[in-house]
Amino acid sequence: MEKTIDCRGMACPLPVVNAKNAAMSFTEDGTLTVLVDNEIAVQNLGKFAKKKGFASESETKGENDFAVTMQVKAEANAAELTQVQPSQQAAAAPSGGKTVLVGANTMGTGDEKLGKNLMKAFLFALASQDEVPANIIFFNTGAYLTCEGSDSVQDLKGLEGAGAQITTCGTCLDYYGLKEKLQVGSVSNMYDIVETLMASAVVIRP
Repeated sequence: MEKTIDCRGMACPLPVVNAKNAAMSFTEDGTLTVLVDNEIAVQNLGKFAKKKGFASESETKGENDFAVTMQVKAEANAAELTQVQPSQQAAAAPSGGKTVLVGANTMGTGDEKLGKNLMKAFLFALASQDEVPANIIFFNTGAYLTCEGSDSVQDLKGLEGAGAQITTCGTCLDYYGLKEKLQVGSVSNMYDIVETLMASAVVIRP
């Protein structure tokens, strides 16, 4: 079975969502090719394939023209469909631990310099805790905190080394011209961010 879907021109998280829907339609093993127009989408699709257990590879076909090919396993789809029955979904308790959601490089509203100092202090204090959050997600101007020039990179590296999964929104990195400056953690997308939040027992927003 082979299928190609064209996701060029689509904003995050549509390429991943469409790839997931297309993969779920496979009733037998086969090849799914997803066409996209940016490297962030390529990375996000690669992460999706890895998470699903699908082998994948990407090809640069031209400027702003990429193809991501993944080997879809029908048995993985069947396992996902039967993992949680509809009657159990409402009763299922979140099991993803604590997630810290950072949507700005400042903390609170008011003076920007004060807000930046407060955020720096917050991340330092977070790195000093005995308990490490399961996830720390950065988006919008929060993306600056995981990139070159941030005073918090070392604190975040310490948290990552202690077991926290640190991710930054790929669309945000691209928007602010930071995708080549990421210093800690990995690139994420809105689909993964929502999945993580939905599975989290506690979400903390500084």
